[in-house]
Amino acid sequence: MLRRKSAEDRKTEIIAAVLDLADRIGPDRLTTNDIAQEVGVTQAAIFRHFPTKAELWTAVGDAIADRLECAWQQAVNSSESPQARLKALIAAQLQQIEQTPALPAILHSRELNVDNAALRDRFRGVLMQYQAYLEANLQAIAEAGMMGAGVQPKDAAVLLTSLVQGIAIRWSLGSRSFNILPEGMRLLEVQLALFACKEGQT
Repeated sequence: MLRRKSAEDRKTEIIAAVLDLADRIGPDRLTTNDIAQEVGVTQAAIFRHFPTKAELWTAVGDAIADRLECAWQQAVNSSESPQARLKALIAAQLQQIEQTPALPAILHSRELNVDNAALRDRFRGVLMQYQAYLEANLQAIAEAGMMGAGVQPKDAAVLLTSLVQGIAIRWSLGSRSFNILPEGMRLLEVQLALFACKEGQT
């Protein structure tokens, strides 16, 4: 006799289906009927677990945020060297994008930017936390004299965040025709070399 899935197991299954479908057909085209068919339940069953579509997307956002925060914490704890921690943070983010390919599309979706303020605020807070991790390690690098005097750690953190986002968009639009992690780490080395340039150097 098959054991009936618990509510938590079913919620996890629904969230996984949303992420898969958001990647395949796009978050803005995704309907509860699509999700129900993917999971093999009725729409009513979806709404028993998530009374509104907004609540479903908020749960999806929480699941993504938990994964990201766990990966970042592991990166922060991976080394005592700020340079190594910085590289681990960038690598962790690129790996999370590779493992959750729908993430770039969700970040630029109408659901996030127009329809769901709770989801937007959740992701904004998560991304600000990531930027804070980057800034703290960049500050340590600057204090060690390994960064040009004209480079502010806060600005450098914004540039590195933008670097990751740009690679993710290029990877998505390019049908994932390149390996995102080695490409991202290659460009990170270029950016770090530019940060380290002293006045008068090229």
